Amino acid sequence: MLEVRDLHAYYGKSHIIQGVNFDVGAGEIVSLLGRNGVGRSTTLKAITGEVEPVGTINFKGEPIAGRKMHEIARRGIGYVPENRNIFPTLTVRQNLILGIKNMRDQGRWSIGDMFEMFPNLAERADALGSVISGGEQQMLTICRTLMGDPDLIMIDEPTEGLAPKLVEQVSGLLAEIAKRGVAILLVEQKLDIALDISHRVHVMGHGRIVFEGTVSEFRSNTQVRKEWLEV
Repeated sequence: MLEVRDLHAYYGKSHIIQGVNFDVGAGEIVSLLGRNGVGRSTTLKAITGEVEPVGTINFKGEPIAGRKMHEIARRGIGYVPENRNIFPTLTVRQNLILGIKNMRDQGRWSIGDMFEMFPNLAERADALGSVISGGEQQMLTICRTLMGDPDLIMIDEPTEGLAPKLVEQVSGLLAEIAKRGVAILLVEQKLDIALDISHRVHVMGHGRIVFEGTVSEFRSNTQVRKEWLEV
């Protein structure tokens, strides 16, 4: 579904992403692991067009590198950034409605689905985005993106700063997303969460992919974990 080949990205003269290659198949969960600052978030931004990419990015067989962010989103890529980007002056329900891409087509997700999976949001349906907690804002950001019915959703650090109960709910949601046929490209710092739900993992270091393989292959490779992940 998603094919990334020889991807490079820059911030000014800084060469952040240096020839990254990977694939994400339909309904597959692929995690990008690595220490902070190695280029994982920049990789997602390059795919969405937020950062100018150099290289080849194909989605469902079509090249998308260099296209505008809204054009990429319309092709079926959802993006959940780390900064919980909601509309603070709108209610939870209004935020979800704004995420709907096609009002005439129900798609895979409904507002009822979101409220069923996250009772916290149901209870706060008429509250403004500005007054709900950080964890609820994170849930709302993911759910609003799903309302656009993407075929691939890229999620950056969804459990960062969440209470353990919310972490468990987000983990369950990610598994449900994949069950409904939506591919996931996940940036996640918590190894236990990523390894529990992923089909494959890629480890990044210094702007490159330094390991790729199945979860079991990763678990058995102590050298990779020691060199590229452990503090």
